[in-house]
Amino acid sequence: MNFILALENTFKQNENPENAFAMAKYMKNNFPFFGIKTEERRRIFKEIWKENKEEVSANVREIALDLYSKPEREFQYCAIEILIKELKGNYKKEDIQLIEKLILNNSWWDSVDTIAKYILGKYLREFPLETKNVIERFSRSENMWLNRSAILFQLGYKQKTSADLLFSECLKHSHCKEFFIQKAIGWALREYAKSNPEDVQEFVKTNTLKPLSKKEALKNMC
Repeated sequence: MNFILALENTFKQNENPENAFAMAKYMKNNFPFFGIKTEERRRIFKEIWKENKEEVSANVREIALDLYSKPEREFQYCAIEILIKELKGNYKKEDIQLIEKLILNNSWWDSVDTIAKYILGKYLREFPLETKNVIERFSRSENMWLNRSAILFQLGYKQKTSADLLFSECLKHSHCKEFFIQKAIGWALREYAKSNPEDVQEFVKTNTLKPLSKKEALKNMC
């Protein structure tokens, strides 16, 4: 595809080995990088996207999966950003399979958190009747990143947050020893506290949470 080829060539032309080393180190050396910092990557990406707008819109899911399968992390960031923009208001019911695949592959907090909030969260707003089955399945999974997504998907829902579902997910995983789950619980509660601080304080007070989860949940409260 012209879009992917143009993006790949331009990223290679702008790679920075020194930045790439530092960026990979920050991500615990889980992924290689071209070393293109966010602002510059987005500038390059948006220019090429604009030049190939019709191709991207007509093949959004295929292009995203192709980008996501490439090793360099910048490609995966681009895939996520394409899906956020192109699928908003245009999700299909079966897109949950695509979403799950993205969460399960090349998984780390930077990608999973963005997918959970801006893709999974938006998908479930468009298909609210799918919420119960999807979140139960993700929550029961042995995969930590699906668990984390089930906890975080309501970030940004504010007053539309289902408190019962949020608190239920937090309790399901409250004894988990995994750092990323404890952190997710605290983060989700802290965000909901911006809309409903009293209920969050009461939940934290009356339930046993890991110290990290409790600390994160109450971080911005007096």
